[in-house]
Amino acid sequence: MNKIIDLPKIIDPRGNLTVAEGLRNVPFNVKRVYWVYDVPGGESRGGHSHKECKEFIIAVSGSFHVTLDDGTTKNTYLLNHPYQGLLVDTDTWRTLDDFSSGAVCLVLASEFYDESDYIREYGEFLDYVGSRSDSQGR
Repeated sequence: MNKIIDLPKIIDPRGNLTVAEGLRNVPFNVKRVYWVYDVPGGESRGGHSHKECKEFIIAVSGSFHVTLDDGTTKNTYLLNHPYQGLLVDTDTWRTLDDFSSGAVCLVLASEFYDESDYIREYGEFLDYVGSRSDSQGR
């Protein structure tokens, strides 16, 4: 299930601190961490889906939009708080755009990198989720 999750925000006059812990406030064991930054104006990132990998996306600096598409419904989320993350489930097409200057996107992933887990063509994604829905009787 795709959703925004609030992370603990420890307020301190010396500077705030937020923590993300796998299997606690991030609902999976974190196997990979990566970040996206210096995205030129007007560019987008993502544009793919995963078969097995779940992701937790955090705007650690600045802001950007994440559009999630399950093949039927699209929802767009503004990420602009470093104490919130967006849980992205499997079988969800994601596109990140509208990056502010200096934005940093941190991604916690449930799986190690595996190219075969990616679906990079939208038509192939629609076929994949359609066939999964058919096989699950939806």
